[in-house]
Amino acid sequence: MSNRFIGARQTTIARDIKVNGTGVHSGAPVSVILHPAAADTGLRFLVTKRGRVTADIPAKVCNVKNLTLCTVIGNEEGVTVSTVEHLLAALRGLQIDNCVIEIDSKEVPIMDGSSAPFVEAIDEVGVRELSAPRRFLKVLKPVRVEEGECWGELTPHSGFHLDVEIDFPSPIIGKQRLAFEMSPGVFRNELCNARTFGFMSDVERLWKAGLALGANLTNTVAIGDDRVMNREGLRDPQEFVRHKMLDAVGDLSLSGHPILGAYRSVKGGHRLNSLVLQKLLEDSSAWTIVQAPRVRDTRPMVFERAAVAAAGE
Repeated sequence: MSNRFIGARQTTIARDIKVNGTGVHSGAPVSVILHPAAADTGLRFLVTKRGRVTADIPAKVCNVKNLTLCTVIGNEEGVTVSTVEHLLAALRGLQIDNCVIEIDSKEVPIMDGSSAPFVEAIDEVGVRELSAPRRFLKVLKPVRVEEGECWGELTPHSGFHLDVEIDFPSPIIGKQRLAFEMSPGVFRNELCNARTFGFMSDVERLWKAGLALGANLTNTVAIGDDRVMNREGLRDPQEFVRHKMLDAVGDLSLSGHPILGAYRSVKGGHRLNSLVLQKLLEDSSAWTIVQAPRVRDTRPMVFERAAVAAAGE
């Protein structure tokens, strides 16, 4: 691949992928099938009921319906899919442009609370390169959103740079900050394994609100007053900020294209990620769509895990 423009073409998955699990908020069983898709399809959810498609929802920020503890997208008829961020992060993190996500429930399965199970499933089938050139959303000028002590900003950059800072009063988390120049290799090795987290003190309130009904110590890092409740502990000392970065990759994928820009987030979350992206797209002078250079060889190619990882390093 050294003599070709890496990332010049759009991609999809090589074969169908079936994943089963449970919704972290609904507690309901859910089945997901990821289908390969043609160029310019984008990432989109097909909601099914008893084998019949009831909604086709593109994964775009204009379709965001709720941002309470997770990202929820939906259509005008009221059909929604929640907790889409971890799956979308896996797809965008591995630079997959086109995929149809068939789902038979209202919530993407939580799996182990991270993107790792989705990444592993994608790695098993490989990524297929298509002949169409990739299109990027290029940030042309800074766009910033502030909400109290929280703020987020997208600025021009030649690649996709992510800089996330969190600050929780809990001594278990405290202040953490990480920054990466994003690539499939960085996402796979640095972010995809970081799990979602929550506070034991919030559990009863969430249950009364009908949330976190499927949360348990196999899919959530549970934080007590002075310790992590999970027997195995943390996967990384900075697992909390790494998960917030993972969420940002998923939330920013709702731009509809890979982003050429730098994202800085301080004390943010799903709401801030979405607000910054919305503000960017509302200002037509702040962004443009650019197309990758065409390459001479137009034969589709399939890259297995080793090749994909090498391209991302």
